[in-house]
Amino acid sequence: MPKLLKESAIFVADAHYPHHGSEFLQLLKELKSNHIQTPQLILMGDIFDLLFGHNEYIKSFSTKAIELLQELSQTIDIIYLEGNHDFCLKELFPNIIVYRREQQPVHFTLNSKDVYLSHGDKYETNFGYNFYSKLIRNSIVLKLLQPFEKTIIDNQIERLQQKKICKSFKNYQNRFNAILNHYPKDSIVIEGHFHQGLIHKNYISLPSLACQKEIAIVRDGEIVFEKICSLIV
Repeated sequence: MPKLLKESAIFVADAHYPHHGSEFLQLLKELKSNHIQTPQLILMGDIFDLLFGHNEYIKSFSTKAIELLQELSQTIDIIYLEGNHDFCLKELFPNIIVYRREQQPVHFTLNSKDVYLSHGDKYETNFGYNFYSKLIRNSIVLKLLQPFEKTIIDNQIERLQQKKICKSFKNYQNRFNAILNHYPKDSIVIEGHFHQGLIHKNYISLPSLACQKEIAIVRDGEIVFEKICSLIV
């Protein structure tokens, strides 16, 4: 049974917090103060630049945002689709509905239309990427790496801080058309991952909060993009 996308639902994709802007933390603060209200907060993956379960040290880079999400999950319906930068999250957010990569896409409805949500790295990827994605999500592997976790994480954090994540996507039409072939013909597909903020046929490539400084909202039964500065005081 598909879930219902509610009016005023908020989509956040690819915030890459905390290294690529503080807008995500500000949004959570506005939700806590009720200045921004929503019945449904949908996190579309790569919300954090690096966050995963089975590890205590990694949480220290995003403590405040994690605490706010845990608090907001007591009163708001929060759905989290894990990305390639944030995974194994269920232990961190017990009150949030978390969908792992292998559980995506997730079927919703909006105005009686079928809508499928996914972070965006599920289809049209190669064997190497899929193998790596499965390996780094393995709880046994993560626990085996714990003796070296600080060195590994510090090196990754330094690399991610310097990474340029906002790029134009040439020939995106071919990639999006190929992805659409994995979905029912008349459905709406909503994904993040590509940091684009555009609509191609019935494929909605969500804006990156880090790059376009935008989120998506359900307004009058439609998905619209809005600048985060228009919502945050």
